[in-house]
Amino acid sequence: MSDSMLEKNNQNVCQNICNDFHSTIEFLGKRWMGMIIYSLFSGPKRYHEIMDNIPGISDRLLTERLRDLEKEGLIVKRILSAPKRKVEYELTQSGKKLEDVFITIIAWTQAKNES
Repeated sequence: MSDSMLEKNNQNVCQNICNDFHSTIEFLGKRWMGMIIYSLFSGPKRYHEIMDNIPGISDRLLTERLRDLEKEGLIVKRILSAPKRKVEYELTQSGKKLEDVFITIIAWTQAKNES
Protein backbone atom coordinates (compact mmCIF):
# COMPACT_ATOMS: atom_id res chain seq x y z
CA MET A 1 0.00 0.00 0.00
CA SER A 2 1.37 3.43 -0.91
CA ASP A 3 1.97 6.20 1.62
CA SER A 4 -0.93 8.23 0.24
CA MET A 5 -3.30 5.26 0.57
CA LEU A 6 -2.15 4.67 4.17
CA GLU A 7 -2.65 8.33 4.97
CA LYS A 8 -6.14 8.30 3.43
CA ASN A 9 -7.01 5.15 5.40
CA ASN A 10 -5.77 6.76 8.65
CA GLN A 11 -7.88 9.84 7.92
CA ASN A 12 -10.98 7.67 7.45
CA VAL A 13 -10.30 5.80 10.70
CA CYS A 14 -9.78 9.08 12.57
CA GLN A 15 -12.98 10.52 11.08
CA ASN A 16 -14.98 7.46 12.18
CA ILE A 17 -13.49 7.58 15.69
CA CYS A 18 -14.19 11.31 15.91
CA ASN A 19 -17.82 10.83 14.83
CA ASP A 20 -18.36 7.98 17.29
CA PHE A 21 -16.67 9.91 20.10
CA HIS A 22 -18.72 13.03 19.43
CA SER A 23 -22.06 11.18 19.32
CA THR A 24 -21.20 9.32 22.55
CA ILE A 25 -20.27 12.56 24.36
CA GLU A 26 -23.45 14.20 23.05
CA PHE A 27 -25.55 11.30 24.35
CA LEU A 28 -23.91 11.10 27.78
CA GLY A 29 -23.88 14.88 28.05
CA LYS A 30 -27.65 15.25 27.85
CA ARG A 31 -29.05 17.01 30.89
CA TRP A 32 -29.20 14.61 33.89
CA MET A 33 -27.97 11.60 31.88
CA GLY A 34 -24.70 11.33 33.82
CA MET A 35 -26.45 11.61 37.18
CA ILE A 36 -28.91 8.86 36.27
CA ILE A 37 -26.11 6.52 35.22
CA TYR A 38 -24.05 7.48 38.29
CA SER A 39 -26.95 6.70 40.62
CA LEU A 40 -27.20 3.19 39.15
CA PHE A 41 -23.54 2.31 39.75
CA SER A 42 -24.47 1.29 43.31
CA GLY A 43 -27.03 -1.22 42.05
CA PRO A 44 -30.63 -1.54 40.82
CA LYS A 45 -32.99 1.28 41.74
CA ARG A 46 -36.70 1.89 41.56
CA TYR A 47 -37.93 4.94 39.69
CA HIS A 48 -38.62 6.98 42.84
CA GLU A 49 -35.15 6.16 44.22
CA ILE A 50 -33.51 7.58 41.11
CA MET A 51 -35.80 10.60 41.30
CA ASP A 52 -34.86 11.16 44.96
CA ASN A 53 -31.12 10.99 44.10
CA ILE A 54 -31.42 13.77 41.52
CA PRO A 55 -32.99 16.92 42.96
CA GLY A 56 -34.50 19.09 40.25
CA ILE A 57 -35.18 16.45 37.59
CA SER A 58 -38.75 16.32 36.32
CA ASP A 59 -40.84 13.16 35.96
CA ARG A 60 -41.06 13.67 32.22
CA LEU A 61 -37.31 14.11 31.76
CA LEU A 62 -36.40 11.14 33.97
CA THR A 63 -38.81 8.92 32.03
CA GLU A 64 -37.37 10.16 28.72
CA ARG A 65 -33.76 9.61 29.81
CA LEU A 66 -34.48 6.12 31.16
CA ARG A 67 -36.06 5.21 27.82
CA ASP A 68 -33.01 6.59 25.96
CA LEU A 69 -30.65 4.58 28.18
CA GLU A 70 -32.72 1.43 27.70
CA LYS A 71 -32.80 1.92 23.92
CA GLU A 72 -28.99 2.31 23.87
CA GLY A 73 -28.58 -0.91 25.88
CA LEU A 74 -27.04 0.79 28.92
CA ILE A 75 -29.84 -0.09 31.34
CA VAL A 76 -32.50 -2.74 31.62
CA LYS A 77 -35.98 -2.21 33.02
CA ARG A 78 -37.20 -5.11 35.12
CA ILE A 79 -40.81 -5.62 36.10
CA LEU A 80 -40.86 -7.74 39.23
CA SER A 81 -43.93 -9.54 40.43
CA ALA A 82 -44.49 -9.12 44.10
CA PRO A 83 -47.59 -8.41 46.12
CA LYS A 84 -47.49 -5.11 44.22
CA ARG A 85 -46.00 -4.59 40.79
CA LYS A 86 -42.43 -3.31 41.16
CA VAL A 87 -40.19 -1.81 38.45
CA GLU A 88 -36.43 -1.58 38.79
CA TYR A 89 -33.74 -0.14 36.56
CA GLU A 90 -30.29 -1.66 36.43
CA LEU A 91 -27.15 -1.05 34.41
CA THR A 92 -26.29 -3.65 31.80
CA GLN A 93 -22.72 -4.93 31.44
CA SER A 94 -22.21 -2.23 28.82
CA GLY A 95 -23.50 0.42 31.24
CA LYS A 96 -21.30 -0.85 34.06
CA LYS A 97 -18.25 -0.37 31.84
CA LEU A 98 -18.84 3.39 32.11
CA GLU A 99 -18.01 3.42 35.83
CA ASP A 100 -14.24 3.77 35.33
CA VAL A 101 -14.86 6.52 32.79
CA PHE A 102 -17.09 8.41 35.23
CA ILE A 103 -14.59 8.00 38.09
CA THR A 104 -11.82 9.36 35.87
CA ILE A 105 -13.91 12.34 34.72
CA ILE A 106 -14.99 13.16 38.29
CA ALA A 107 -11.37 12.96 39.54
CA TRP A 108 -10.19 15.14 36.64
CA THR A 109 -12.92 17.70 37.33
CA GLN A 110 -12.12 17.82 41.05
CA ALA A 111 -8.37 18.21 40.37
CA LYS A 112 -9.07 20.95 37.83
CA ASN A 113 -11.28 22.81 40.32
CA GLU A 114 -8.62 22.58 43.04
CA SER A 115 -5.96 24.23 40.89
